[in-house]
Amino acid sequence: MTVVGILGVTHDPQMQAQYHYPLSLMEELMQEFAPDVVCGEVHPKSWRLYLETGDPYGILNEIQAEYPRLIFPFCERHGVEFIPVNWFEEDVFDEGPFDRFGADIQQRLEKDLAQWNHKQMETWNRGRIPFNSPAYDIVTQAMYAWLQQVNPEVQNIQWNARHNIMVARVARAIAEHRGKRILCIHGADHNYWYRHALGERTDIELVYPLR
Repeated sequence: MTVVGILGVTHDPQMQAQYHYPLSLMEELMQEFAPDVVCGEVHPKSWRLYLETGDPYGILNEIQAEYPRLIFPFCERHGVEFIPVNWFEEDVFDEGPFDRFGADIQQRLEKDLAQWNHKQMETWNRGRIPFNSPAYDIVTQAMYAWLQQVNPEVQNIQWNARHNIMVARVARAIAEHRGKRILCIHGADHNYWYRHALGERTDIELVYPLR
Protein backbone atom coordinates (compact mmCIF):
# COMPACT_ATOMS: atom_id res chain seq x y z
CA MET A 1 0.00 0.00 0.00
CA THR A 2 1.25 3.46 -0.87
CA VAL A 3 1.47 5.66 2.24
CA VAL A 4 0.94 9.40 1.81
CA GLY A 5 1.65 11.82 4.65
CA ILE A 6 0.57 15.46 4.95
CA LEU A 7 2.82 17.90 6.78
CA GLY A 8 1.78 21.54 7.01
CA VAL A 9 4.43 24.07 7.97
CA THR A 10 4.79 27.79 8.53
CA HIS A 11 7.26 29.56 6.26
CA ASP A 12 7.80 32.53 8.59
CA PRO A 13 10.83 32.20 10.94
CA GLN A 14 9.18 34.48 13.49
CA MET A 15 6.09 32.28 13.54
CA GLN A 16 8.28 29.18 13.77
CA ALA A 17 9.77 30.62 16.97
CA GLN A 18 6.53 32.00 18.39
CA TYR A 19 4.52 28.83 17.82
CA HIS A 20 7.24 26.32 18.71
CA TYR A 21 7.71 24.90 15.23
CA PRO A 22 11.45 25.14 14.49
CA LEU A 23 13.15 23.46 11.56
CA SER A 24 14.51 20.90 14.01
CA LEU A 25 10.95 19.70 14.71
CA MET A 26 10.22 19.61 10.99
CA GLU A 27 13.31 17.48 10.45
CA GLU A 28 12.30 15.18 13.31
CA LEU A 29 8.89 14.66 11.72
CA MET A 30 10.45 13.93 8.35
CA GLN A 31 12.79 11.39 9.92
CA GLU A 32 9.88 9.69 11.71
CA PHE A 33 7.86 9.38 8.51
CA ALA A 34 10.92 8.20 6.55
CA PRO A 35 9.71 9.17 3.07
CA ASP A 36 10.90 7.70 -0.20
CA VAL A 37 9.48 10.75 -1.98
CA VAL A 38 8.79 14.34 -0.93
CA CYS A 39 6.24 16.41 -2.84
CA GLY A 40 7.10 20.01 -2.04
CA GLU A 41 5.57 23.44 -2.52
CA VAL A 42 8.14 24.41 -5.15
CA HIS A 43 7.49 25.34 -8.77
CA PRO A 44 8.98 22.86 -11.29
CA LYS A 45 10.89 25.71 -12.95
CA SER A 46 12.37 26.69 -9.59
CA TRP A 47 13.44 23.10 -8.97
CA ARG A 48 15.17 22.95 -12.35
CA LEU A 49 16.88 26.25 -11.61
CA TYR A 50 18.12 24.87 -8.30
CA LEU A 51 19.45 21.71 -9.93
CA GLU A 52 21.16 23.58 -12.75
CA THR A 53 22.58 26.59 -10.88
CA GLY A 54 22.17 25.94 -7.16
CA ASP A 55 19.99 29.06 -6.90
CA PRO A 56 18.10 28.54 -3.59
CA TYR A 57 15.42 31.16 -4.26
CA GLY A 58 13.76 29.91 -7.43
CA ILE A 59 11.90 31.88 -10.06
CA LEU A 60 10.43 35.08 -8.62
CA ASN A 61 12.10 34.21 -5.28
CA GLU A 62 9.27 31.78 -4.56
CA ILE A 63 11.23 29.08 -2.73
CA GLN A 64 10.66 29.30 1.02
CA ALA A 65 13.70 29.15 3.31
CA GLU A 66 12.95 25.69 4.74
CA TYR A 67 13.71 24.10 1.37
CA PRO A 68 17.39 25.06 0.90
CA ARG A 69 17.97 25.03 4.67
CA LEU A 70 16.38 21.66 5.42
CA ILE A 71 14.27 19.84 2.85
CA PHE A 72 16.64 19.80 -0.14
CA PRO A 73 19.64 18.71 1.99
CA PHE A 74 17.50 16.12 3.77
CA CYS A 75 16.45 14.59 0.46
CA GLU A 76 20.02 14.60 -0.86
CA ARG A 77 21.40 13.09 2.36
CA HIS A 78 18.82 10.29 2.58
CA GLY A 79 18.37 9.52 -1.13
CA VAL A 80 14.79 10.82 -1.13
CA GLU A 81 13.32 11.85 -4.48
CA PHE A 82 12.01 15.42 -4.49
CA ILE A 83 9.03 16.26 -6.70
CA PRO A 84 8.01 19.93 -7.14
CA VAL A 85 4.24 20.37 -7.22
CA ASN A 86 3.56 24.10 -6.83
CA TRP A 87 1.85 26.12 -9.57
CA PHE A 88 1.41 29.78 -10.38
CA GLU A 89 1.48 32.06 -13.40
CA GLU A 90 2.95 35.48 -12.73
CA ASP A 91 0.60 37.39 -15.03
CA VAL A 92 -2.54 36.15 -13.24
CA PHE A 93 -1.17 36.20 -9.69
CA ASP A 94 -0.57 39.94 -9.47
CA GLU A 95 -4.02 40.94 -8.22
CA GLY A 96 -4.73 40.65 -4.51
CA PRO A 97 -8.18 39.62 -3.27
CA PHE A 98 -9.09 43.16 -2.21
CA ASP A 99 -7.32 45.24 -4.88
CA ARG A 100 -10.39 45.95 -6.98
CA PHE A 101 -12.29 47.55 -4.10
CA GLY A 102 -12.20 51.15 -2.93
CA ALA A 103 -10.02 52.21 0.00
CA ASP A 104 -12.82 52.11 2.58
CA ILE A 105 -13.95 48.62 1.60
CA GLN A 106 -10.34 47.41 1.42
CA GLN A 107 -9.76 48.63 4.97
CA ARG A 108 -12.85 46.80 6.23
CA LEU A 109 -11.91 43.60 4.42
CA GLU A 110 -8.37 43.72 5.79
CA LYS A 111 -9.80 43.95 9.30
CA ASP A 112 -12.07 40.99 8.59
CA LEU A 113 -9.13 38.98 7.28
CA ALA A 114 -7.11 39.85 10.40
CA GLN A 115 -9.97 38.45 12.50
CA TRP A 116 -9.91 35.23 10.48
CA ASN A 117 -6.15 34.96 10.98
CA HIS A 118 -6.64 35.47 14.71
CA LYS A 119 -9.17 32.62 14.75
CA GLN A 120 -6.64 30.42 12.96
CA MET A 121 -3.90 31.17 15.45
CA GLU A 122 -6.22 30.34 18.34
CA THR A 123 -6.11 26.72 17.12
CA TRP A 124 -2.35 26.49 16.55
CA ASN A 125 -1.79 23.98 19.38
CA ARG A 126 -4.94 21.84 19.05
CA GLY A 127 -2.84 18.94 17.76
CA ARG A 128 0.53 17.45 18.57
CA ILE A 129 2.06 19.33 15.63
CA PRO A 130 1.45 23.10 15.39
CA PHE A 131 -1.08 24.02 12.69
CA ASN A 132 -1.74 20.34 11.87
CA SER A 133 -5.16 19.53 13.29
CA PRO A 134 -8.81 19.27 12.26
CA ALA A 135 -9.52 22.39 14.36
CA TYR A 136 -7.02 24.47 12.37
CA ASP A 137 -8.32 23.08 9.09
CA ILE A 138 -11.95 23.91 9.88
CA VAL A 139 -11.17 27.58 10.48
CA THR A 140 -8.84 27.73 7.49
CA GLN A 141 -11.40 26.26 5.12
CA ALA A 142 -14.02 28.71 6.39
CA MET A 143 -11.61 31.62 5.87
CA TYR A 144 -10.97 30.66 2.26
CA ALA A 145 -14.69 30.15 1.67
CA TRP A 146 -15.14 33.75 2.84
CA LEU A 147 -12.39 34.92 0.48
CA GLN A 148 -14.17 33.02 -2.31
CA GLN A 149 -17.32 35.06 -1.64
CA VAL A 150 -15.38 38.33 -1.57
CA ASN A 151 -13.59 37.82 -4.89
CA PRO A 152 -14.33 34.52 -6.64
CA GLU A 153 -12.41 35.44 -9.81
CA VAL A 154 -9.10 35.87 -8.01
CA GLN A 155 -9.73 32.99 -5.64
CA ASN A 156 -10.59 30.56 -8.42
CA ILE A 157 -7.18 31.16 -10.01
CA GLN A 158 -4.89 31.73 -7.06
CA TRP A 159 -6.32 29.10 -4.74
CA ASN A 160 -8.69 26.65 -6.41
CA ALA A 161 -6.93 26.18 -9.75
CA ARG A 162 -3.58 26.12 -7.98
CA HIS A 163 -4.74 23.35 -5.67
CA ASN A 164 -6.22 21.29 -8.46
CA ILE A 165 -2.88 21.35 -10.27
CA MET A 166 -0.86 20.67 -7.11
CA VAL A 167 -3.03 17.68 -6.20
CA ALA A 168 -2.87 16.41 -9.79
CA ARG A 169 0.92 16.45 -9.54
CA VAL A 170 0.74 14.56 -6.25
CA ALA A 171 -1.60 12.05 -7.89
CA ARG A 172 0.94 11.52 -10.66
CA ALA A 173 3.65 10.98 -8.03
CA ILE A 174 1.44 8.37 -6.36
CA ALA A 175 0.88 6.57 -9.68
CA GLU A 176 4.63 6.54 -10.38
CA HIS A 177 5.68 5.40 -6.89
CA ARG A 178 3.31 2.60 -5.94
CA GLY A 179 4.09 1.04 -2.60
CA LYS A 180 6.33 3.93 -1.54
CA ARG A 181 6.10 6.44 1.29
CA ILE A 182 5.27 9.90 -0.05
CA LEU A 183 5.38 13.00 2.15
CA CYS A 184 3.58 16.18 1.02
CA ILE A 185 5.09 19.29 2.61
CA HIS A 186 3.47 22.71 2.16
CA GLY A 187 2.13 25.71 4.05
CA ALA A 188 -0.36 24.57 6.66
CA ASP A 189 -3.24 26.44 5.00
CA HIS A 190 -3.13 23.81 2.25
CA ASN A 191 -3.74 20.92 4.66
CA TYR A 192 -7.52 20.88 4.42
CA TRP A 193 -7.50 20.77 0.62
CA TYR A 194 -4.97 17.95 0.46
CA ARG A 195 -6.84 16.03 3.14
CA HIS A 196 -10.15 16.25 1.28
CA ALA A 197 -8.66 15.45 -2.14
CA LEU A 198 -6.48 12.56 -1.01
CA GLY A 199 -8.84 11.24 1.65
CA GLU A 200 -11.28 10.08 -1.02
CA ARG A 201 -8.74 7.66 -2.49
CA THR A 202 -8.92 3.98 -1.61
CA ASP A 203 -5.54 3.04 -3.07
CA ILE A 204 -3.46 4.86 -0.46
CA GLU A 205 -3.09 5.04 3.29
CA LEU A 206 -3.36 8.71 4.22
CA VAL A 207 -1.49 9.84 7.34
CA TYR A 208 -2.60 13.18 8.76
CA PRO A 209 -1.61 14.53 11.17
CA LEU A 210 1.75 12.76 11.23
CA ARG A 211 1.44 12.52 15.03
